[in-house]
Amino acid sequence: MNSPTLDAPLGRSRLVVWYAIFAAISIGANLGSQKFAFWLYQGAFAVPLSVCIGTGVGLVVKYLLDKAWIFRYPHRSVAHGIQTFAMYVAMGLGTTLVFWVVEFGADAIFHTEPARLMGGAIGLVLGYFAKYHLDKRFVFA
Repeated sequence: MNSPTLDAPLGRSRLVVWYAIFAAISIGANLGSQKFAFWLYQGAFAVPLSVCIGTGVGLVVKYLLDKAWIFRYPHRSVAHGIQTFAMYVAMGLGTTLVFWVVEFGADAIFHTEPARLMGGAIGLVLGYFAKYHLDKRFVFA
């Protein structure tokens, strides 16, 4: 499979494939940084702290990939770039809530790190499906 280029728009099937690949990369960055943060600190608030760190890392990775490769969105200025990122974060609040509910729900039910991370992966997949449509309509329009 050829990698996308900035000068050619993606067809629908290629868009789905690349979006899924980038979502998988972002999920890996999120869950990997959660695991690393949890390994570094296992104190009183280790799980919520690791989830917040993972969410932040995953957010930045996904934003950079989506902006450049999925939506091919140029910024007119630094201020426009900041505004776009802020809108991206705002559109992600609801989808992040879905992700967190599924992840913390799996943790509450099964009480194991693998179950929590699997819940996180499932929540991220559900959230990314909705997020694509929000980003297309409101962020990178």
